[in-house]
Amino acid sequence: MTTGYTDYRVEIKNVKFTSDDGRICSKTAIITFINAEGKETGTELFGSIEVNAIYDLIKAGKDIVLDNMYVSDFSLSSYRRQNDIEKKAIVHIKSFSAKNAFFESKVCNDFSHAHLDDGVVSFDGTHFAKGRVSFTGSVFGKGNVIFSNTYFGDGNVEFNGSSFGEGDFLFKNAVIKDGVKDFQDIQFGNGEVSFANTEFNSGELLFINTRFNSGKFNFKVARIAGGKVDFHYSVFGDCEIMFERTEFGNSRVDFRTVDFGSGRINFNRSVFGNGEVNFEGASSKAGKIQFKKAEMGSGLKSFNLMEMDDTEISFERTEFGDGDVTFYESRFNSLSLKSCHLNTYLDLRLAKAQLLDISDTIVRDIVDLEPYDFPVDIKVIDLTGMRLVGKLYIDWKRNRCKEVVMQQEGSTLRQKAEQFRILKENFRETGKYSDEDQSYVMFKRFESKSWLTEQKEKGGFTKIVSYIPHGFKWLVFDAMGLYATNPARVLVSMATGYLLFSIIYVLMILFTNADIVSSTTDQLNVVARSFYHSAITFFTIGYGDHYPHGAARVISAIEGFMGVFLMSYFTVAFVRKVLR
Repeated sequence: MTTGYTDYRVEIKNVKFTSDDGRICSKTAIITFINAEGKETGTELFGSIEVNAIYDLIKAGKDIVLDNMYVSDFSLSSYRRQNDIEKKAIVHIKSFSAKNAFFESKVCNDFSHAHLDDGVVSFDGTHFAKGRVSFTGSVFGKGNVIFSNTYFGDGNVEFNGSSFGEGDFLFKNAVIKDGVKDFQDIQFGNGEVSFANTEFNSGELLFINTRFNSGKFNFKVARIAGGKVDFHYSVFGDCEIMFERTEFGNSRVDFRTVDFGSGRINFNRSVFGNGEVNFEGASSKAGKIQFKKAEMGSGLKSFNLMEMDDTEISFERTEFGDGDVTFYESRFNSLSLKSCHLNTYLDLRLAKAQLLDISDTIVRDIVDLEPYDFPVDIKVIDLTGMRLVGKLYIDWKRNRCKEVVMQQEGSTLRQKAEQFRILKENFRETGKYSDEDQSYVMFKRFESKSWLTEQKEKGGFTKIVSYIPHGFKWLVFDAMGLYATNPARVLVSMATGYLLFSIIYVLMILFTNADIVSSTTDQLNVVARSFYHSAITFFTIGYGDHYPHGAARVISAIEGFMGVFLMSYFTVAFVRKVLR
């Protein structure tokens, strides 16, 4: 049938019309389509049937076949008035088919509170050219209900309160002009519910409190120009949910408190405009939700309080636009923001998650992970490859930074070192110097382990020799002073070194020819001489009243170097603490 028209003209001729399936109608309706410029764009022929004739078929309990028919002012409300039936009483219709038909009405094409028997109900290719369309409170039996390729010229479509038996509800390739599309409080049976490739234009699209059972919900490539898209309180069963490449325009998109059931949900490549996107309080029993390569605009994106403990949700390579993004107090099995450009404030204070993947991201604003009024329970955080231009609000202890990086299963030692480096730089920028020290120590440790692993992989002599510098670095830089981050650790190392050398002098004097000789008349016992000489040597005082003899000279030279080194080490660590 001709599409893209803005107006039309109807002429009824007393000429017999024969449909493709052999049905004969005494009159022919000639419909001429007119475009926005006022030009005629095409003509279609339909059989013309009086509405009272349809009412007589309904009253007689016969099949209603309106394929290729022109119908004017069809109304079950009028049928009820003519037959003295209460306003909302159910009207029983044995079967109904209106494929490629043409309906128009001054007010409403009214199918409300109808009860259709089991079997296919088809409006495939039909045009509702004028007047709103109402199936409010209608009951459909088992079988497919087809509105594919249907055109709604008014744009106000009402299915609220209707129910469907087992079978598919197909709204594919339909075109609905501006208006309210009301699918609230519907009960769908098991089967596919499809609005794939449907053109909704502007207005309100309402699925509030609608129940979808097992099967498939397909909104793929649907297009909405703007207004409101509301699935508030809807419930899905074991249902695959497809919003792939859906265009939401600048609509306010509302999925608050939706129960997504246990099926797989796909928003890949969906395009959200500048309206608010709200999934607050949504839940899912299991499965996956994917927003890969989706595009979002400047409105607020709220994913707060979502209850999805067993669900993996992925926003890989999603463009979040300019509006704030918040996952405050939500619960997931895993949340992936891998390879996203995060140009705006992002609240990642999750109540619970096994994995938070923000690897390969570019952060230009604030990413908030720091607990405030509830504990943030994230087992593993992956920061691999992050480019941090903005800031991370994170706490070393309360966010368990050490554990969330170390427990990563797929990252290498080098990648873990790099993540601790990112944390170290971030803590310095945010003024958390104690946390900076903690992350710096972990960065250096994993950097050292990574170097040793790389050397060991080379094998042979290189593998054996690599343990020497690795062990030296561990002893001097890590064990003695935690990479100059802990002055107290350096003091302990100094005291330990002093005691160790003192004891060595005692043993050397007792069991070798080495000695500590006094240049004065003051004579000390072996222990006193050893500890005194160790002190003036370690602190490089050098009074000259006692001096080493024999092999003790070598030990004294080593101790003097160690004293100078450790005092310098302590000075660096102490000044570093004081200046910050």
